[in-house]
Amino acid sequence: MSVTIIVDASGLDVAVEAIGRYADLDENELLSIIGDIGESQTRRRIESEKTAPDGSAWPPNQAGTSILLQTGSNLRDSVAYNVGAGEVQWGASWEHAHIHQFGATIKPKSADRLVFMVGGKKRFAKQVTIPARPFVGLSADNAQEITDIVTDFLGALQ
Repeated sequence: MSVTIIVDASGLDVAVEAIGRYADLDENELLSIIGDIGESQTRRRIESEKTAPDGSAWPPNQAGTSILLQTGSNLRDSVAYNVGAGEVQWGASWEHAHIHQFGATIKPKSADRLVFMVGGKKRFAKQVTIPARPFVGLSADNAQEITDIVTDFLGALQ
C-alpha cells in the first residue's frame, strides 16, 4: 500500500504578495481615521440630527430649547476618540454625559423637594426624570460610512 500526496502551490506567490502588502499596514493610522469619523458622527448627532443611533427622535425638553445644547457646548466639545492597543474608542468626557446617554432620575438628597429654574420660573419637584437621549453609538449609515472608509484604506494598499 502506498500513499501519494500532491501539493499544488501554483498561485501561492500571488497570495504571499497580497498578504505582504498588508504586513506594513499602519494600524494606528486606520484607527485614527475611524475615531475621527466616529467623533464627527457623534458631534453631528448632537448638533443637528437630534436622534439616537437607532434613528429614534430624542424626547423634547420642557424648556423647548435645543436638546443637548442648552448648556452650551459642554457635551459636544467633550466628544473625543482615543486609539489604544488595536482599538479605537470614542465618547464624551463631560461629567454629565452619561445622564444624557442613559437617562436618570434625580431626587433631593437633604430637602423635601428639588428647586430649579425652567424658562425663568422657579419650579419645585419631588423628583425629576431625565429621559435617555443616546448620542454615542453607530447607526446603520454610520457603520456603512466606516466600512466604506476601511475598504478604501485597505484598497489603497493594493
